Amino acid sequence: MLRPSSHDADPHRTGPIAGLIGGSPAMLEVYATTRKVAASNASVLLLGETGTGKELIAKAIHVLSPRGSGPFVRVNCGALSESLLESELFGHVRGAFTGAVSNRAGRFEAAHTGTIFLDEINSTTLHLQVKLLRVLQEREFERVGDTETIRVDTRVIAASNRDLLDEVTKESFREDLYYRLNVVPIVLPPLRARREDIPLLVSHFLELYNEQNDRYVVHLQAEALEAIVRYHWPGNVRELQNVVERCVVMAPGDEITLDLLPVAIRGGRAETSLPGRGGDLDSLARELVEQGLATAPADDENLFDRVVSRVERELIAQMLGACGGVQLKAAARLGINRNTLRKKLLEHGLEEGEAT
Repeated sequence: MLRPSSHDADPHRTGPIAGLIGGSPAMLEVYATTRKVAASNASVLLLGETGTGKELIAKAIHVLSPRGSGPFVRVNCGALSESLLESELFGHVRGAFTGAVSNRAGRFEAAHTGTIFLDEINSTTLHLQVKLLRVLQEREFERVGDTETIRVDTRVIAASNRDLLDEVTKESFREDLYYRLNVVPIVLPPLRARREDIPLLVSHFLELYNEQNDRYVVHLQAEALEAIVRYHWPGNVRELQNVVERCVVMAPGDEITLDLLPVAIRGGRAETSLPGRGGDLDSLARELVEQGLATAPADDENLFDRVVSRVERELIAQMLGACGGVQLKAAARLGINRNTLRKKLLEHGLEEGEAT
């Protein structure tokens, strides 16, 4: 459990926060903002890709705040349907809906005098966003099926792995709620933007999973570390954590060697960036095709396979890496069945992915 020391609460202190791993410039900036905002009661919006550690920062803000002795309650807004999420957040009374056999307090009540962390806030419906806005502004709500108003003293920290302003433009997220949440935004950098932290994270996870699995895997082959640092980590810290756990479990001795790593990682797929118009998929696809056409021989009659096959291979390799080499999970994420995935693994020379 994350337990920053009281020394960490000094808003003027620099350097890492106890319990959080990494001393890169990008993370030092995150730590500085975390300390400053912890002393206030302001709403915080954590932004960043999946697996960048948004919950850890939310916990650090809570523990370093005057509310640190109170409850910290996490709700994954993307894991429940609208009706279930409304009941989970605000509670319900007996008979409010089928299955409501007794009164039940919600997470906002459970977080009274503490902090509630609303993860994947971008997945909430417009109907529920109206109720969330009221809690943020008025600190009050009613349980589902009840008319009695309940007041709470709860700090709200929200997180999103999507650009909420973009969701506002698409009219799938309320503008007024966005500005109410976005009092203090903290953007967590992806792992590929702080590669200097990777060896520290690997050491931390090695220690953790050695202890959990009663193993003694304490050495890391130089080639393996080089491949780990070079890899672009689409799943960020969570993906790295899963890879280290797998290596600890599967290592025949006390060393992690290159052959223990998933094929996508040891294949040396460093992050690459195409020049030009930005990072949206349409632009990147256009540039990829342009580059393929520009570099192809004039008499090349296999351009379709040349371009599309490479994109397919890269997509499959990266998804396997993000899923820790588990083919069932990768197939589900890709939207294809496992037999199709196995066939494509053979076609692209990626047949070493784990079959479970």
